[in-house]
Amino acid sequence: MPKPRSPRLSLLLLVALVPACLPFRATGGDFDGNPEVARFIDRVAQRHHMRRTRLAALLHHAHRLDKVLAAIARPAEKKPWYQYRRIFLTRDRIQGGAAFWDRYQDLLARAADRYGVDPAVVVAIIGVETRYGRHAGRFHVLDALATLAFDYPPRQRFFRSELEEFLVLAEEEKIDPLAVRGSYAGAMGGGQFMPSSYRRFAVDFDGDGRRDLWRSTADVIGSVAHYLGEHGWRRGGPIALPARVGGADLAGLLDKGLQPTIPVAELARRGIRIDGPAPAGARVTLVALQQRRGKAYWVGFQNFYVITRYNHSPLYAMAVYQLSRAIARHRAAQLAHR
Repeated sequence: MPKPRSPRLSLLLLVALVPACLPFRATGGDFDGNPEVARFIDRVAQRHHMRRTRLAALLHHAHRLDKVLAAIARPAEKKPWYQYRRIFLTRDRIQGGAAFWDRYQDLLARAADRYGVDPAVVVAIIGVETRYGRHAGRFHVLDALATLAFDYPPRQRFFRSELEEFLVLAEEEKIDPLAVRGSYAGAMGGGQFMPSSYRRFAVDFDGDGRRDLWRSTADVIGSVAHYLGEHGWRRGGPIALPARVGGADLAGLLDKGLQPTIPVAELARRGIRIDGPAPAGARVTLVALQQRRGKAYWVGFQNFYVITRYNHSPLYAMAVYQLSRAIARHRAAQLAHR
C-alpha cells in the first residue's frame, strides 16, 4: 500500500478539543438526513452517555468513500494461495522481520514470557499487517467505518458495532476521531486492531498509562501477544504441518471449518500422512491451498486456529506461519555468522 501520512502528530489531541479542529477538515455531510444514522446516534448517545450533538457533529464530517467499498469487495483473501503467498513471503518482509526482532528482542522476550506466544509469530503478524509499523493505513477510520456501517449492507451490523466501538474508544483513549487513519476496514495501529479488539485486547506494555498502538512499539508487541494468548494460544504447541493425502478419503474433512476438531488418528485411518510429529490425541483441521498446479494440504493445530482469530482466513494464518518460520531461519543464520 502507499505509505500513509502519519497520524501521530494529532493522535494525542484531547477529544474535547475536536470541535475546534473541525474547520481543518473539509465538511462531509454524506450521511446527513439518513434516518439510520440518526437512530445510530441516538442509540450510542443513550448507551454510552455521550452527547448527541457531538456525535452528530462527528458523523457530519464523515465522508462516504467509494474506494473503501471497492476494496472490501476484493479482499486479498479471495486470491488463490500461490498468489496470496507472494504478497507476504518476500525478502523485504523476511529481512525486515529479522531486523525488527533484533531491535525489539527484549520486548518480544518479555511478551513471550508473559503470554506464552512464539515471538516469531508476533513479529510475522506485525509484518503482514503493517510491514513492521511502516504502513498502518491511509483511510480516515471514521470515514471507512461510516461508509461500511451505512452503505455496505452485507456486513452493516458488524461495522455499525465497530463504529460505535470506535467512538467510545476515542473518548476513552483521548484520540482525535477525525485524525486517525487505518485500513479500509477500520483496523488501526501497528497491529491493525479493529476498535472492539483495541478496547478489549490492547495493553499498556510500556507502562506509560496509555494504550497507544501508533507510537508505542512496546504496546503493539504486547497487544498482539495478549490477543493471541486470550484466544487460546498453547505455549510451545505446534502450528501447522504439511500433509500427504495420496489416494486418501477426504470426504467431509475439508468442510469442518477452521476449528481443530479432527482427531489425528482419524487422518491416519483415512490414509492421510502428516509430515512431522503430531502430539498424541491432538485434534486438527485439514486445509487445502491452491497451488499453480493442484493443491497443497496442511493440518492446522490449535495455534493455527488462534491465528485465524486475528483474520478468519486459512490463507492469512498460513502466510503468518510461513513468514514466521522464514524470519526465524533468517535471523538464526545471521546470528550464526556474527
